[in-house]
Amino acid sequence: MKIIFAGTPAFAAEALAAILAAGHDVGLVLTQPDRPAGRGMKLQASAVKQFAESHGLPVYQPARLKDSASHEPIRAAAAEVMVVAAYGLILPQAVLDLPVSGCINIHASLLPRWRGAAPIQRAILAGDRQTGVTIMQMDAGLDTGAMLLQRAIAITPIDTAATLHDKLAGLGAKLVVEALGRFHELPSVAQPSEGATYAAKIGKSEAMLAWNRPAPELERQVRAFDPFPVATAAVKDTPLKVWRATAIAGSGEPGRVLAIDERGIVVACGVGALCLSELQRAGSRRLSADDFLRGFALCPGDRFILAD
Repeated sequence: MKIIFAGTPAFAAEALAAILAAGHDVGLVLTQPDRPAGRGMKLQASAVKQFAESHGLPVYQPARLKDSASHEPIRAAAAEVMVVAAYGLILPQAVLDLPVSGCINIHASLLPRWRGAAPIQRAILAGDRQTGVTIMQMDAGLDTGAMLLQRAIAITPIDTAATLHDKLAGLGAKLVVEALGRFHELPSVAQPSEGATYAAKIGKSEAMLAWNRPAPELERQVRAFDPFPVATAAVKDTPLKVWRATAIAGSGEPGRVLAIDERGIVVACGVGALCLSELQRAGSRRLSADDFLRGFALCPGDRFILAD
């Protein structure tokens, strides 16, 4: 098929690679404009742009798609279908109508659950046992279009947003190739109205661990916020990033250090306790709790700062 591809991060780049490997004709690649990144804040191309340019694919990076002039390269590509994956720009109806057979989206959830920007993180935060990928026909709504294909995978007790992202990226790449190969045979199934939830974008303001909450919720928060924005805590006026933690039995005043042992730093929660096993101070690297405590004095009875 003659395809336009629209995507930005690594999740999308994996799908683009699979589409190209399957022999489809990618006539144009849309991706977000280069953004400042890293310590030097130098402009950096997206993962999709880097892949596209390395394979000689034409790249188009509009800052927005609101005016008709910005639609011209898409119109000129005369694609049969546009494949969209984590693009980051809203496609107006005029753009959705340009490809002959419309636009399809690779969405990292089992729609209608977790429509929106952060389905991977929200699924972990909610304690979902499974998630998956949905290939859907795009419409003007937010991830509300008819479903073409859907495949589920389990969320394991040790999955982080990073590990689950990689699993879903691979599944999404496989599924979109299958969808394109059977495009004109696939049944289009309307999403049910029941069970719809919204996956709001993750913000840094959500990162602080609130010790008065149950320990299993905080454990999921640590896993869901790896690699971004990373769960945070503070003790002795020192902010910390918490990379790994496990909910265990225990009781005490929320935020109080109950024990320091071979498991890590055990902190009381609203229900149960959280054992912190990998932490990071500002300007330092990630350390096991044992290595962290060699350079930071902490004793049972010390208290982590409570968050709202």
